[in-house]
Amino acid sequence: MQANSPKYLFVTGGVMSGLGKGVVTSSLAKLLQLSGHKISCIKIDPYLNYDAGTMNPTAHGEVFVTEDGGECDMDIGNYERFLNQNIMKLHNITTSQIYSRVIDAERKGEYLGACVQIIPHVTNEIKARIKHIALEEMLDVVAVECGGTVGDMESLPFLEALRQMRLEEGPENVIFVHVTLAPSLDVVGEQKTKPTQHSVQELRRIGIQPDILVVRCSLKLEDSVKKKISMFSNVFQNDVFSCHDAKHILEVPQMLYEQGILGSISKKFGYGEGVIEASFAQWNAIVDSFKQSSSEVKIAMVGKYVKLADSYVSINQALHHAGAKIGKAVKIDWIDSDELNGNIDRLSKYDGILVPGGFGSRGSEGIISTATYAREKNIPYLGICFGFQLAAVAFARSVCGLADANSTELAAQTKNPIIDLLPEQKGVSNKGGSLRLGAHEIEVSPSTLAHKVYNAEKISKRHRHRYEFNKEYQKLLLENGMIFSASSDEGKRMEILEIPSHKFYLAVQSHPEFSSRPGFPEEAFLSFVSACVGAQSSAKLLKL
Repeated sequence: MQANSPKYLFVTGGVMSGLGKGVVTSSLAKLLQLSGHKISCIKIDPYLNYDAGTMNPTAHGEVFVTEDGGECDMDIGNYERFLNQNIMKLHNITTSQIYSRVIDAERKGEYLGACVQIIPHVTNEIKARIKHIALEEMLDVVAVECGGTVGDMESLPFLEALRQMRLEEGPENVIFVHVTLAPSLDVVGEQKTKPTQHSVQELRRIGIQPDILVVRCSLKLEDSVKKKISMFSNVFQNDVFSCHDAKHILEVPQMLYEQGILGSISKKFGYGEGVIEASFAQWNAIVDSFKQSSSEVKIAMVGKYVKLADSYVSINQALHHAGAKIGKAVKIDWIDSDELNGNIDRLSKYDGILVPGGFGSRGSEGIISTATYAREKNIPYLGICFGFQLAAVAFARSVCGLADANSTELAAQTKNPIIDLLPEQKGVSNKGGSLRLGAHEIEVSPSTLAHKVYNAEKISKRHRHRYEFNKEYQKLLLENGMIFSASSDEGKRMEILEIPSHKFYLAVQSHPEFSSRPGFPEEAFLSFVSACVGAQSSAKLLKL
């Protein structure tokens, strides 16, 4: 369906961060997609970083990498997984990007001597960025999530720009959805409306009247509470929706749909009710697959940033996608690699071991020990990026006899640099945006585990790394039983390693987790989880 002019769905949040604006935005976008509209999502991040690339994952969550090499907020990953479509880096807007463009234009004299100000120059640039995406991609609807919480100083220019768009585009083309909280106090068990009331008041104070309220709560919002919220927020009761706790975030679109939110949006946009029943069957089949697990498979994720589960949200999701596909519930235990020294045997109780990406020396020895332990104990192993690099180091040390083998990232003066800086990285001083990023074509060797996994000779995967395997050591590792089964850039870069004698030992330089989707698990994760199930079955037979 093509609209005469693009529609804009602006999602804001109040009360506190972490309410789930990203899930609400993704869910509303999914409902509109299922009703036949061409839609995409934009995430506004008001922080001053140019992108998410230099942020600490334990504070901000994972850095999600797009096909075109953007280092983005992890909500971009949510959008991709819900919509099952790639989203480009331009869709993640930050304060720094906007101000950089404004300052650059001022230096070039594009403002013709005007005094450059927040209004109109900064707000105009924000609006231009949003409209450019809508028109360039010929979208019917753009769902725009404004990060942060209403009342934050950093968000004000963005909210002002969105307010102006309502006037410029007309109320029939712009809807404001505000996500708030109705907590239930254990003492009285009553759903409290004051946080929502104050949040809406703050939003109205800056000139935005929400059209729809999505209220986060532990239990379904009571009708009497909806009525009270409606009265004090100036939002019709039929436009107040409960977003209560669900077993899985993929259930949220159906939850909101059953309350009539699509009809409300369609009416305000002039679409009518929107017929989506024909499309819902496939989505619900995917959602149901996450509920139909016959048993559990236990996987140890040994990494550096395990204190925050969102540091590895795409890997977590990819594992669950794979488990759902084969009818298994995946239980993930996050283990800090720093805590494994002297306690490596704790990994023996798991059906599989996964080592995700990372940077820096902290915890690296624990990861090297993990890679060695998985090989020696014949436990299925999947290494991602850092897990690929340190698996090669571990093999060089324990099998090839190079006791001082290392990565120059961890030990710059090592005599055996199994992992070394990419040639094009030498001399690079700016860290932000300078890694090898985005999708790259990979050639897979025939008659290998990698070829069996992907069933293709050429694949494309997203990357985010500064170091790579040193090909000078390829022959030595091959002679000792480790092969490199895929490469890129005409054979210059090694992309996948494996140990043929092992039950399942595979490591990839890329980040395949970013291309995994519900119902369509990424192949390496699907093969890994399947191998873990096989290992689980073998262990049971041995016990018998």
